[in-house]
Amino acid sequence: MTTAWKMVIGLEVHCELRTATKLFCGCPNMFGDEPNTNVCPNCLGLPGSLPVLNQQAVELAMAIGTALHCEIRPSTFHRKNYFYPDQAKDYQISQYDEPINVNGYLDLPDGFRVGIERAHMEEDTGKTSHAGASGRIHGADYSLVDYNRSGVPLVEIVSDPDMRTAEQARAYVTELRAILVASGASDGKMEEGSMRVDANVSVRRSADDPFGTRCEIKNLNSVRSLGRAIEYEAERQIALIESGERVIQQTRHWDEDAGRTQALRSKEDAYDYRYFLEPDLVPLVPDAEWIRAVGDTLGMMPAERRTRLVALLDEAGGATDAQRDQVTTVVDLGLDDLVVEAVAGGVGSGLALARTANEAATDAEAARLLDPKDYVALLTMEAQGSLSATQAKAVLAELFAQGGGDPAVIAKAKGFEAMSEDSLAATVAQAVADHPDEWGRFCEGDGKLAGFFTGLVMKATKGQANGKAVAAELARLRG
Repeated sequence: MTTAWKMVIGLEVHCELRTATKLFCGCPNMFGDEPNTNVCPNCLGLPGSLPVLNQQAVELAMAIGTALHCEIRPSTFHRKNYFYPDQAKDYQISQYDEPINVNGYLDLPDGFRVGIERAHMEEDTGKTSHAGASGRIHGADYSLVDYNRSGVPLVEIVSDPDMRTAEQARAYVTELRAILVASGASDGKMEEGSMRVDANVSVRRSADDPFGTRCEIKNLNSVRSLGRAIEYEAERQIALIESGERVIQQTRHWDEDAGRTQALRSKEDAYDYRYFLEPDLVPLVPDAEWIRAVGDTLGMMPAERRTRLVALLDEAGGATDAQRDQVTTVVDLGLDDLVVEAVAGGVGSGLALARTANEAATDAEAARLLDPKDYVALLTMEAQGSLSATQAKAVLAELFAQGGGDPAVIAKAKGFEAMSEDSLAATVAQAVADHPDEWGRFCEGDGKLAGFFTGLVMKATKGQANGKAVAAELARLRG
């Protein structure tokens, strides 16, 4: 986007809660079941059916509010009236002017703070599938509705319009997803629709100008799509203004294949929905003890866990930029406890982080199921020189395949034994003798050739040599 213009971005994130049943009835909250099997008179809006509020959903909503530093307040439910076939009652039960969570914030990894206006509860709609080439309602041959999702509990998290770049928006959604997963409130699976993002985008010529007319891009289901949609929409609005036209407030759809947004409808305002209090539900008034009990169930949030790992690296001399990236990877995958356990067991923080961010991360699910004691034992063997890095990686892969085990037993079964000092020295000497020109350049200061000689030794020993021991022997020979 041209630097003469500034973006203003606010995000609305809908996350489905990880409850056993729906928000106002006992139907299972289950993704992927046969269409229209998890339904009841309440889901289908049949006459005489009455909602009963799900206590687990309320507690997960309060957990989200706590994790986002919100005030948890007494709240009420309203009927949001609109006609669409995926909402059988012709209204959605939501929270309007008295939401449960307000006035929070989320800090991005770089320290930028995004305000949270509200995080309110509501029920999800059914899922409509349009049969036709485009998959959209326009031009569809027919449409099918699955009401399994109708009534699934949601929390809609509305940010303040604080973000100014697509990159900040991507970082916000990534961090928010990590918080939702860490809190246990949601699985955060955007590909399954359990987390969906609406982006409100406007442009203005300078940061001192008032906000421009915004357009809302609905139902973005990946961080990549979010960034692309924001950047396209900002450019579209700039082109309109610079050509003498005006931006019309409206709801738009992101076409991933075409790489552009398309108009869906004129933006509704609150009065269009004719909100009124849900007559079949009483106000929700959580007391201080209940709020405190929910907060006590929360573990460490991603920001705290990143800080914990960086502190371990700082104790060993400080974290590099590359290691900070590895810290983010490890925390995002939920593998940071492995690093902490390894360091507590005497393994260096650099080795523990590197092995976790690289090898363990390739099969994060298996790594999360691994007994930390087995992992610590393996890294200890590598740190002490009983296993080379290559051998340690092979043993780790076997631990994953077997679902655990004794690393020493696996190493022995694979024939991994530490080389004697005499045997290693002889192998290194042979590599030096076979490549006198390269050795000469290495002795003159060509550090890149250290990897060359290490590779030769590893090949000759079939990966049994310890890389640190090889480096030490090369240094000794060079004098």
